[in-house]
Amino acid sequence: MSADWDTEVVIVGAGPAGLLLAAELRRAGVATTVLERHAERPGFCRGFTLNARALDLLARRGLDAPFLAEGWQVPQAAFSGLPVTLGLTGARTDHPYTLGIPQTRVEEVLEAHALELGADLRRGWELRALRQDADAVTATAATPDGERVLRAGYLVGCDGGRSTVRKQAGIAFPGTPATRFSLLGDVESADPDGLPLGVTTGPGGAVLVIPRPGYVRVVVDDPEPPEDRDAPVTLERLRSAVDAALGRRVELRAPRWLTRFGDAARLAERYRTGRVLLAGDAAHVHPPAGAIGVNVALDDAFNLGWKLAAAVRGTAPAHLLDTYHDERHAAGVQLLASTRAQALLGTAGDGLRPVADLLTRLAEHPDGNRALAEVVTGLDTRYPAPAAPDHPWLGRLAPDLVLGTGTRLAQLLTPGRGVLLDLDGGRAAERAAGWADRVGIVTDRCPDHPDLRALLLRPDGHTAWVGVVGEQADGLPRALEHWYGPARSGVLATG
Repeated sequence: MSADWDTEVVIVGAGPAGLLLAAELRRAGVATTVLERHAERPGFCRGFTLNARALDLLARRGLDAPFLAEGWQVPQAAFSGLPVTLGLTGARTDHPYTLGIPQTRVEEVLEAHALELGADLRRGWELRALRQDADAVTATAATPDGERVLRAGYLVGCDGGRSTVRKQAGIAFPGTPATRFSLLGDVESADPDGLPLGVTTGPGGAVLVIPRPGYVRVVVDDPEPPEDRDAPVTLERLRSAVDAALGRRVELRAPRWLTRFGDAARLAERYRTGRVLLAGDAAHVHPPAGAIGVNVALDDAFNLGWKLAAAVRGTAPAHLLDTYHDERHAAGVQLLASTRAQALLGTAGDGLRPVADLLTRLAEHPDGNRALAEVVTGLDTRYPAPAAPDHPWLGRLAPDLVLGTGTRLAQLLTPGRGVLLDLDGGRAAERAAGWADRVGIVTDRCPDHPDLRALLLRPDGHTAWVGVVGEQADGLPRALEHWYGPARSGVLATG
């Protein structure tokens, strides 16, 4: 750590993105400080879903087990606006289901994990200003003990859709403002029969009721949102909106959380400017369709962690940190397209009815259904993989192969390093010897894929290079150099 740094990385925001990123950095030995403006974790729960893609990623660090032990599995993907269920059977995933689990619990597990690895979490610290120079970022925060200043090599904003980091860094946030608003209330219903679970339609609209432990979540259009969209939502306003939609009185009581949300869709112009980066909602806001928010935040953090750690350690090739923007901004474009399409389908009038009908027919076909499920969950994510021959796995999250020794591929990624899996009697390992200080080299067999000779994985589990029987393997050193920098001095990479 530089002599004039207080810490190597400052993360602003202790939500899912910030906590997973802190754990990833600490796993790599990077000194990490997390600033969270709330003194305590909020008493309400924003989301209740981990999707198949998020579970696949968490499994690459052995972090899926505690969630699988507590959540409930639903063998389908969330999708709004179509009368067809999107199934996950046969999808390219090791977790062909959506897991129901409160976001509060996800944050508890990730926080405990990050703290166990040595992250420094400072609650009640609110970022007020930042500035960066060629060598570091200086952050000024309001704390319970007065104003404090921290200097770090890098700073990452994981501080939500109204990100102070994004604004202070001068990163534009183009997109479309909200044009429709909904009310959300975690309440008790005095008349469950009069307001059943699921969607109930009345003369004035529809009301969605989602079961929760000891209460229900009620979502309804806000017919007359106030000029101040941040004005507090009252129980009476929620009741009035529900009554107007159904054309009858419904008694709601004991509110736990009341809020208003819109259908704004915005994407940060850049995910990185110098030594400041963005992840999660700080980088993108979108309609809530598809229950994707927390999952994309985890995806951002998983992509960024190993790259930022390499940059801090000085082992990253010059372009590596820029690939975070390249890969995740492109994913953000797809995220906005998917969620906006679902939001439009959910309110489709006659003008969009042909589109909804066409997508419904597509979703009724098994292949089309599976493809849509992979798109809306991010299972189709494929990053560019330079210096590598084309292969169906290339750029994608590698499947969790079972090796000849009984080891699963995901287990090899738990330490957070890249992996070269040599299935060719040690020949690939010889060519990779100059990178053994940065890449774990494993020699094994894979009985289920006899044509596979070698597999190079990035630390996030995405396939960087594939070697198969009958093809030259001369691309391996180039792929290694692209992702991990030059070979160690004095070690010749052959082939």
